[in-house]
Amino acid sequence: MQNNEEVLLKVDHLCQYFKMGASELKAVDDVSFDIKKGEVFGLVGESGCGKTTTGRSIIKIYDITSGDIFFKGVRIGAGKRSYINKIKSAREEYGKKIAEEKDPSKKKQLAEELKGIISEQRNNIKAAKFDQKNCDKEYSAKLVEEIKAKYLSQIEKAEGEEKQKLLKEYKNELRKAKNTKLVTQIQMIFQDPIASLDPRMTVREIISEGLIIQGERDKAVIDEKVYEMLELVGLVREHASRYPHEFSGGQRQRIGVARSIIMKPELIIADEPVSALDVSIQAQVINLLNDLREKFGLTILFIAHDLSVVKYFSDRIGVMYFGKMVELASSDELFKNPLHPYTKSLLSAIPLPDPEYEKQRKRIVYNPLESHDYSTFKPEMHEVAPGHFVYCSEPELEKYRLEIK
Repeated sequence: MQNNEEVLLKVDHLCQYFKMGASELKAVDDVSFDIKKGEVFGLVGESGCGKTTTGRSIIKIYDITSGDIFFKGVRIGAGKRSYINKIKSAREEYGKKIAEEKDPSKKKQLAEELKGIISEQRNNIKAAKFDQKNCDKEYSAKLVEEIKAKYLSQIEKAEGEEKQKLLKEYKNELRKAKNTKLVTQIQMIFQDPIASLDPRMTVREIISEGLIIQGERDKAVIDEKVYEMLELVGLVREHASRYPHEFSGGQRQRIGVARSIIMKPELIIADEPVSALDVSIQAQVINLLNDLREKFGLTILFIAHDLSVVKYFSDRIGVMYFGKMVELASSDELFKNPLHPYTKSLLSAIPLPDPEYEKQRKRIVYNPLESHDYSTFKPEMHEVAPGHFVYCSEPELEKYRLEIK
């Protein structure tokens, strides 16, 4: 379970749209959630619902369309679309008001209000661009100052060999600090263990790549860290000189895990890390992630299809459907009181190793057009019970509150 209430990652109104000719694909549409330090947050839903895109947007593989992503209190991702839309709607709204207004003084006042709104949103766009571009530079500059504060006073007091040793250590740490980015505190384990590993690189080169990019030059230090990571994930030192094609699927996924934890991240995005593996190997990888979570105090965003795996591994679960977050609750609460029809449909699909139960199990089919009437009341995320959020309209909210009682 989570260690405390400190929010490590906050995703606020995230939108990720992709151009498809003249139209747009809304892969992720207005998704908000936060992940507390030390917890496992499960993200579930069918294929194509936007789970992986959410993870890739967080780690900045994509530039987000709209919304904000905060990591350790710093905005690492910021989209501009919402600010542009506010300028557009303000121009339309105030244009009509100014055209209808007869009083010149009131016309002038409305024009000034419009000018103020446009100025504010343009400042927001500038701030979004700045944060997106400079969050890593500011983090690196902060690390450099910390390294200087730590070493310079020690170097001044030291003499002879000790001084030379400290100088060498200081230069090495300073180089690494200059090359460190805030986003390297977030690492990703990819879904396909074959496609995510370079077939032309040895295991040593794959795992150590992050350290080398960061600026580590000592080959002995790199090798030692690689061996340590291999042993942590259940492999042996001799595997370091081999290539990915020489391993089984489960072993490749362990290499992917080793590559992600060597950078000592605070957050790991595990994108369906067990979906391409056999059932017995799935259990081994999940147990490995659990052990690493305990050892390093990791926070994990766990993306998966299998709800039974997610229930076992996660503290809280978010359910996604067609780019929207439709329900969010603690693991126990979600399985005890599923409210959204899509969540109920997902839970009804979980098979159990019980022939008698399976004969009687009824699948719930989710049809959005039958389940919801959003012609009068538009849906929003509502807190039905403490910590239990559902995407619904006002009439549905009342129904869910009665249902949960």
